[in-house]
Amino acid sequence: MNAADYRRLWQDELDGAATYRTLAQMSRAEHRDIYGELAAIEERHAEHWAQRLVELGEVRPSPSDHTLGVRTRIVLWIAHRYGVNAVLPLLRRAERAGATAYAAMSDAGPGMAHDELAHAATLKGVEVRAAILGGEKWHRSDASGSLRAAIFGVNDGLVANLSLVMGVAGGEADRHFILLAGLAGLLAGAFSMGVGEFVSVSSQRELFEREIQVEADEVALMPEEEAKELALIYRAKGLSQDEAQKLAARIMSDPKQAVDTLAREELGLNPDELGSPFGVAASSFASFVGGAIVPVVPYMIATGAWAFVGSIVFSAIALFAVGAGISVVTGRSLLRAGLRQLLVGALAAGATFGIGRLIGVSMR
Repeated sequence: MNAADYRRLWQDELDGAATYRTLAQMSRAEHRDIYGELAAIEERHAEHWAQRLVELGEVRPSPSDHTLGVRTRIVLWIAHRYGVNAVLPLLRRAERAGATAYAAMSDAGPGMAHDELAHAATLKGVEVRAAILGGEKWHRSDASGSLRAAIFGVNDGLVANLSLVMGVAGGEADRHFILLAGLAGLLAGAFSMGVGEFVSVSSQRELFEREIQVEADEVALMPEEEAKELALIYRAKGLSQDEAQKLAARIMSDPKQAVDTLAREELGLNPDELGSPFGVAASSFASFVGGAIVPVVPYMIATGAWAFVGSIVFSAIALFAVGAGISVVTGRSLLRAGLRQLLVGALAAGATFGIGRLIGVSMR
């Protein structure tokens, strides 16, 4: 890395510190100290990059020379216009991105990547507490994500294979060719989904295991720093400073419990539920097949116009049902979600049918 990189990182850290100090001024009393401590850590990070510049023979930059970047000005404008809570998700994503970047930098100081992750966790705690105090409604969620994955897997299979079947039918192919195309599309899509999910979950699991190991190493090497970060997170959730410090100290007294708690609070991970690549792959395969088989079934049991109309009717019913299922995940109106999904599926199928008809006519 060169001097320009160090200056950019120094600028980013002071932007973060300025953001947190501004949010402290705008926030209720129980959050002011938390934002102040976050700002102090950002300033410490900035000092690290200033020292790196000195080591290169550059003049040490002064905080008085710092000016807010454009992105920071926009974030603060949003905070002033719509409230502090409106920018917390943006800041959490930025902190996580910073943690990833610092983890790959050999020039970053010890614990800097961890600090950024802890900041993200702290901001999440502030966001949750603010939502509770503000009486916001919480979206219904499925903790394992299995319901969501199943619904969207069925949806992918249904829309993709319906479009394929309608496209081939639009070309006025015979029943056997349509059936072959539908089954081939079903298998190709299901295997693609299964393999893709297997690779994705395997990679994610390996990443999570690495992050948990990093937490274990930091608990062993820097227990006091970890205790401070954990106490900060609990303060963000509403505990007093004394209560948070006592709870953090009690947790840190057991290294195994400390790693488990830090993984949950800082990383948002449940070490007991990292997910099985084989299980997720099998689930994705099955859910895709469940959706993709719907437009094909009529061609297995009927011929001609009956098969074509049956495919449309069965698929329309399934599309509405999938939309209704999606409403369970999103909390939206069942009727509205069902009709929207039916419309989207109909547009996709209609477009491929028309294209298939044009290609079929041109090839005669």
